[in-house]
Amino acid sequence: MKIIFMGTPQFAVASLDALVKAGCNIIAVVTAPDKPAGRGQKLNESAVKQYAVANGIKVLQPEKLKNPEFLEELRSLRADLQVVVAFRMLPEVVWNMPPRGTINLHASLLPQYRGAAPINWVLINGEKESGVTTFFLKHEIDTGDILFTEKVTLTGHETAGDLHDRLMNKGAGLLVKTVKGVESGRYNEHPQSALLDGVELKHAPKIFKEDCLIDWQQPAESIYNKIRGLSPSPTAYTMLNGKILKIFHAKFENAEPGIQPGGFLSDNKTFLKFAAGDGHVYLTDVQLEGKKQMDIEQFLRGVKL
Repeated sequence: MKIIFMGTPQFAVASLDALVKAGCNIIAVVTAPDKPAGRGQKLNESAVKQYAVANGIKVLQPEKLKNPEFLEELRSLRADLQVVVAFRMLPEVVWNMPPRGTINLHASLLPQYRGAAPINWVLINGEKESGVTTFFLKHEIDTGDILFTEKVTLTGHETAGDLHDRLMNKGAGLLVKTVKGVESGRYNEHPQSALLDGVELKHAPKIFKEDCLIDWQQPAESIYNKIRGLSPSPTAYTMLNGKILKIFHAKFENAEPGIQPGGFLSDNKTFLKFAAGDGHVYLTDVQLEGKKQMDIEQFLRGVKL
Protein backbone atom coordinates (compact mmCIF):
# COMPACT_ATOMS: atom_id res chain seq x y z
CA MET A 1 0.00 0.00 0.00
CA LYS A 2 1.02 3.58 -0.63
CA ILE A 3 0.73 5.40 2.71
CA ILE A 4 0.70 9.09 3.62
CA PHE A 5 1.66 9.82 7.24
CA MET A 6 0.30 12.88 9.06
CA GLY A 7 1.83 14.07 12.33
CA THR A 8 3.92 16.77 13.94
CA PRO A 9 5.59 16.17 17.38
CA GLN A 10 8.10 13.64 18.67
CA PHE A 11 5.26 11.35 19.76
CA ALA A 12 4.44 10.84 16.06
CA VAL A 13 8.06 10.19 15.04
CA ALA A 14 8.17 6.86 16.91
CA SER A 15 5.20 5.62 14.87
CA LEU A 16 6.62 6.90 11.59
CA ASP A 17 9.97 5.26 12.31
CA ALA A 18 8.29 1.96 13.23
CA LEU A 19 6.30 1.96 9.97
CA VAL A 20 9.43 2.69 7.92
CA LYS A 21 11.41 -0.05 9.68
CA ALA A 22 8.52 -2.48 9.15
CA GLY A 23 8.86 -1.95 5.39
CA CYS A 24 5.70 0.13 4.92
CA ASN A 25 5.67 2.31 1.81
CA ILE A 26 5.49 5.86 3.21
CA ILE A 27 5.26 8.04 0.10
CA ALA A 28 4.90 11.39 1.90
CA VAL A 29 4.35 13.05 5.27
CA VAL A 30 2.04 15.94 6.04
CA THR A 31 3.16 18.06 8.97
CA ALA A 32 2.88 21.56 10.46
CA PRO A 33 4.50 24.52 8.70
CA ASP A 34 7.84 25.74 10.04
CA LYS A 35 7.38 28.29 12.84
CA PRO A 36 9.71 31.00 14.14
CA ALA A 37 10.91 30.21 17.67
CA GLY A 38 13.36 31.54 20.24
CA ARG A 39 14.97 34.95 20.54
CA GLY A 40 16.37 34.86 17.03
CA GLN A 41 12.99 33.78 15.61
CA LYS A 42 14.76 31.05 13.66
CA LEU A 43 12.37 28.80 11.76
CA ASN A 44 11.68 25.65 13.75
CA GLU A 45 10.94 22.44 11.83
CA SER A 46 8.59 19.84 13.31
CA ALA A 47 10.06 16.59 14.60
CA VAL A 48 8.22 14.68 11.86
CA LYS A 49 9.66 16.94 9.14
CA GLN A 50 13.18 16.49 10.49
CA TYR A 51 12.77 12.70 10.40
CA ALA A 52 11.25 12.75 6.90
CA VAL A 53 14.02 14.95 5.47
CA ALA A 54 16.70 12.74 7.06
CA ASN A 55 15.09 9.68 5.48
CA GLY A 56 14.33 11.10 2.04
CA ILE A 57 10.54 11.18 2.42
CA LYS A 58 8.49 13.83 0.61
CA VAL A 59 7.17 16.57 2.94
CA LEU A 60 3.93 18.56 2.61
CA GLN A 61 3.33 21.53 4.96
CA PRO A 62 -0.03 23.14 4.19
CA GLU A 63 -1.10 26.25 6.11
CA LYS A 64 -4.72 25.19 5.58
CA LEU A 65 -5.88 21.65 4.95
CA LYS A 66 -8.62 22.82 2.56
CA ASN A 67 -6.16 24.73 0.38
CA PRO A 68 -6.93 23.71 -3.27
CA GLU A 69 -3.25 23.38 -4.19
CA PHE A 70 -2.63 21.08 -1.22
CA LEU A 71 -5.69 18.95 -1.98
CA GLU A 72 -4.64 18.59 -5.61
CA GLU A 73 -1.13 17.50 -4.61
CA LEU A 74 -2.58 15.04 -2.09
CA ARG A 75 -4.83 13.51 -4.76
CA SER A 76 -1.96 13.27 -7.21
CA LEU A 77 -0.04 11.02 -4.78
CA ARG A 78 -2.84 8.41 -5.01
CA ALA A 79 -2.30 7.01 -1.52
CA ASP A 80 -4.15 3.83 -0.56
CA LEU A 81 -4.19 4.69 3.14
CA GLN A 82 -3.55 7.68 5.40
CA VAL A 83 -2.19 7.38 8.94
CA VAL A 84 -2.63 10.16 11.51
CA VAL A 85 -0.68 10.49 14.77
CA ALA A 86 -0.76 13.67 16.89
CA PHE A 87 -1.91 15.96 14.10
CA ARG A 88 -4.69 18.50 13.75
CA MET A 89 -8.34 17.82 12.97
CA LEU A 90 -8.82 16.76 9.34
CA PRO A 91 -11.64 17.94 7.07
CA GLU A 92 -13.69 15.19 5.44
CA VAL A 93 -12.28 16.01 2.02
CA VAL A 94 -8.88 14.89 3.38
CA TRP A 95 -9.73 11.88 5.58
CA ASN A 96 -12.18 10.46 3.04
CA MET A 97 -9.73 10.64 0.14
CA PRO A 98 -7.83 7.33 0.16
CA PRO A 99 -9.74 4.13 -0.81
CA ARG A 100 -8.57 2.25 2.32
CA GLY A 101 -9.54 5.16 4.57
CA THR A 102 -7.62 7.07 7.24
CA ILE A 103 -6.57 5.52 10.54
CA ASN A 104 -5.67 7.40 13.70
CA LEU A 105 -3.62 6.44 16.75
CA HIS A 106 -5.06 7.83 20.01
CA ALA A 107 -3.30 7.77 23.38
CA SER A 108 -6.19 6.39 25.45
CA LEU A 109 -8.52 3.42 25.61
CA LEU A 110 -11.38 4.75 23.52
CA PRO A 111 -14.17 5.64 23.95
CA GLN A 112 -12.73 7.02 27.20
CA TYR A 113 -10.67 10.21 27.10
CA ARG A 114 -11.55 11.50 23.68
CA GLY A 115 -9.91 14.84 23.05
CA ALA A 116 -6.63 16.72 22.86
CA ALA A 117 -5.01 15.79 26.21
CA PRO A 118 -5.73 12.14 27.09
CA ILE A 119 -2.35 11.47 28.70
CA ASN A 120 -2.77 14.36 31.12
CA TRP A 121 -6.38 13.70 32.10
CA VAL A 122 -5.90 9.97 32.72
CA LEU A 123 -3.32 10.82 35.40
CA ILE A 124 -5.16 13.85 36.78
CA ASN A 125 -8.15 11.58 37.38
CA GLY A 126 -6.00 8.95 39.08
CA GLU A 127 -6.86 6.11 36.68
CA LYS A 128 -5.35 2.65 37.17
CA GLU A 129 -4.89 1.87 33.46
CA SER A 130 -4.50 3.58 30.12
CA GLY A 131 -3.43 2.49 26.65
CA VAL A 132 -3.52 3.20 22.94
CA THR A 133 -6.23 2.73 20.34
CA THR A 134 -6.28 2.68 16.54
CA PHE A 135 -9.47 3.53 14.69
CA PHE A 136 -10.88 4.74 11.38
CA LEU A 137 -11.60 8.47 11.25
CA LYS A 138 -15.21 9.63 11.07
CA HIS A 139 -17.00 12.98 11.23
CA GLU A 140 -16.91 13.51 15.00
CA ILE A 141 -13.49 13.60 16.62
CA ASP A 142 -12.21 10.33 18.16
CA THR A 143 -15.49 8.46 17.54
CA GLY A 144 -14.54 6.13 14.68
CA ASP A 145 -14.75 2.34 14.71
CA ILE A 146 -12.00 0.80 16.83
CA LEU A 147 -9.49 -1.49 15.14
CA PHE A 148 -6.97 -2.49 17.84
CA THR A 149 -6.16 -1.52 21.43
CA GLU A 150 -3.36 -2.21 23.86
CA LYS A 151 -3.55 -1.54 27.60
CA VAL A 152 -0.89 -0.39 30.06
CA THR A 153 -1.16 -0.62 33.85
CA LEU A 154 -0.47 2.59 35.75
CA THR A 155 1.50 2.73 39.02
CA GLY A 156 -0.13 5.84 40.44
CA HIS A 157 3.24 7.63 40.47
CA GLU A 158 4.19 8.23 36.82
CA THR A 159 4.15 11.75 35.34
CA ALA A 160 2.60 12.76 32.05
CA GLY A 161 6.12 12.71 30.61
CA ASP A 162 6.63 9.11 31.73
CA LEU A 163 3.29 7.97 30.31
CA HIS A 164 3.89 9.91 27.08
CA ASP A 165 7.03 7.88 26.42
CA ARG A 166 5.40 4.54 27.30
CA LEU A 167 2.39 5.17 25.06
CA MET A 168 4.58 6.59 22.29
CA ASN A 169 6.40 3.26 22.03
CA LYS A 170 3.32 1.08 22.62
CA GLY A 171 1.44 3.07 20.00
CA ALA A 172 4.18 2.67 17.42
CA GLY A 173 3.97 -1.12 17.66
CA LEU A 174 0.17 -1.08 17.62
CA LEU A 175 0.14 1.11 14.53
CA VAL A 176 2.38 -1.29 12.60
CA LYS A 177 0.03 -4.13 13.60
CA THR A 178 -2.95 -2.04 12.44
CA VAL A 179 -1.46 -1.10 9.06
CA LYS A 180 -0.46 -4.71 8.39
CA GLY A 181 -3.97 -5.80 9.37
CA VAL A 182 -5.62 -3.28 7.04
CA GLU A 183 -3.29 -4.28 4.21
CA SER A 184 -4.09 -8.00 4.60
CA GLY A 185 -7.76 -7.48 5.43
CA ARG A 186 -7.33 -9.25 8.76
CA TYR A 187 -9.07 -6.87 11.12
CA ASN A 188 -12.45 -6.27 12.71
CA GLU A 189 -14.14 -2.92 13.26
CA HIS A 190 -15.78 -2.36 16.64
CA PRO A 191 -18.22 0.58 16.85
CA GLN A 192 -17.56 2.68 19.93
CA SER A 193 -21.31 2.86 20.52
CA ALA A 194 -21.21 -0.82 21.56
CA LEU A 195 -18.90 0.11 24.45
CA LEU A 196 -20.96 3.02 25.74
CA ASP A 197 -23.92 1.24 27.31
CA GLY A 198 -24.17 2.33 30.96
CA VAL A 199 -20.64 3.76 30.93
CA GLU A 200 -19.81 7.26 32.17
CA LEU A 201 -17.70 8.95 29.51
CA LYS A 202 -14.62 10.84 30.67
CA HIS A 203 -13.25 13.51 28.34
CA ALA A 204 -9.79 14.92 27.66
CA PRO A 205 -10.20 18.52 26.50
CA LYS A 206 -7.31 20.84 25.76
CA ILE A 207 -5.67 22.17 28.94
CA PHE A 208 -5.38 25.93 29.49
CA LYS A 209 -3.29 27.88 32.00
CA GLU A 210 -6.25 28.40 34.33
CA ASP A 211 -6.69 24.61 34.53
CA CYS A 212 -3.16 24.30 35.96
CA LEU A 213 -3.71 26.45 39.07
CA ILE A 214 -3.84 24.28 42.20
CA ASP A 215 -6.90 24.47 44.44
CA TRP A 216 -5.53 23.66 47.90
CA GLN A 217 -9.03 22.91 49.19
CA GLN A 218 -8.90 19.65 47.23
CA PRO A 219 -7.73 16.37 48.82
CA ALA A 220 -3.95 15.90 48.95
CA GLU A 221 -4.02 12.88 46.62
CA SER A 222 -6.08 14.77 44.01
CA ILE A 223 -3.54 17.61 44.07
CA TYR A 224 -0.69 15.10 43.79
CA ASN A 225 -2.39 13.52 40.75
CA LYS A 226 -2.84 16.94 39.16
CA ILE A 227 0.84 17.78 39.65
CA ARG A 228 2.08 14.57 38.02
CA GLY A 229 -0.62 14.72 35.32
CA LEU A 230 0.66 18.14 34.23
CA SER A 231 4.39 17.40 34.54
CA PRO A 232 6.56 18.36 32.75
CA SER A 233 4.09 20.36 30.66
CA PRO A 234 2.00 22.48 30.92
CA THR A 235 2.85 22.21 34.68
CA ALA A 236 0.70 22.71 37.78
CA TYR A 237 1.38 25.90 39.72
CA THR A 238 0.53 27.93 42.81
CA MET A 239 1.34 31.49 43.90
CA LEU A 240 4.19 32.12 46.34
CA ASN A 241 5.32 35.60 47.42
CA GLY A 242 3.28 37.05 44.56
CA LYS A 243 5.05 34.93 41.93
CA ILE A 244 4.11 31.79 39.99
CA LEU A 245 5.66 28.65 41.45
CA LYS A 246 5.57 25.72 39.01
CA ILE A 247 5.54 22.27 40.63
CA PHE A 248 7.01 19.34 38.67
CA HIS A 249 7.18 16.66 41.37
CA ALA A 250 5.67 16.22 44.82
CA LYS A 251 4.70 13.73 47.53
CA PHE A 252 1.60 13.69 49.70
CA GLU A 253 0.44 12.49 53.09
CA ASN A 254 -3.04 12.22 54.53
CA ALA A 255 -2.82 13.79 57.97
CA GLU A 256 -4.56 16.62 59.82
CA PRO A 257 -2.99 19.73 58.24
CA GLY A 258 -3.27 21.89 61.35
CA ILE A 259 -3.27 25.01 59.16
CA GLN A 260 -5.65 26.38 56.55
CA PRO A 261 -5.52 24.85 53.04
CA GLY A 262 -3.03 26.81 50.96
CA GLY A 263 -0.87 27.65 53.95
CA PHE A 264 2.63 26.23 54.04
CA LEU A 265 5.24 24.98 56.50
CA SER A 266 9.00 24.76 55.96
CA ASP A 267 12.26 24.37 57.87
CA ASN A 268 13.83 26.61 55.18
CA LYS A 269 16.38 23.87 54.47
CA THR A 270 14.94 20.51 53.44
CA PHE A 271 11.16 20.64 53.05
CA LEU A 272 8.28 22.83 51.92
CA LYS A 273 4.79 21.45 52.38
CA PHE A 274 1.43 22.99 51.60
CA ALA A 275 -1.76 22.20 53.47
CA ALA A 276 -4.45 20.55 51.35
CA GLY A 277 -8.05 19.72 52.22
CA ASP A 278 -7.12 16.57 54.10
CA GLY A 279 -3.33 16.45 54.38
CA HIS A 280 -0.07 17.87 53.12
CA VAL A 281 1.62 18.04 49.72
CA TYR A 282 5.42 18.09 49.89
CA LEU A 283 7.02 19.91 46.95
CA THR A 284 10.18 18.19 45.69
CA ASP A 285 10.94 19.78 42.28
CA VAL A 286 9.89 23.36 41.50
CA GLN A 287 10.55 26.48 39.44
CA LEU A 288 9.86 30.00 40.69
CA GLU A 289 8.93 32.60 38.09
CA GLY A 290 12.14 34.05 36.63
CA LYS A 291 14.31 31.22 37.99
CA LYS A 292 15.44 27.81 36.74
CA GLN A 293 13.94 24.46 37.72
CA MET A 294 15.53 22.98 40.86
CA ASP A 295 15.02 20.48 43.67
CA ILE A 296 13.48 21.75 46.89
CA GLU A 297 16.73 22.00 48.86
CA GLN A 298 18.33 24.15 46.15
CA PHE A 299 15.19 26.24 46.02
CA LEU A 300 15.09 26.83 49.77
CA ARG A 301 18.73 27.95 49.81
CA GLY A 302 17.88 30.79 47.44
CA VAL A 303 14.50 32.07 48.61
CA LYS A 304 13.12 33.70 51.77
CA LEU A 305 9.68 32.42 52.75
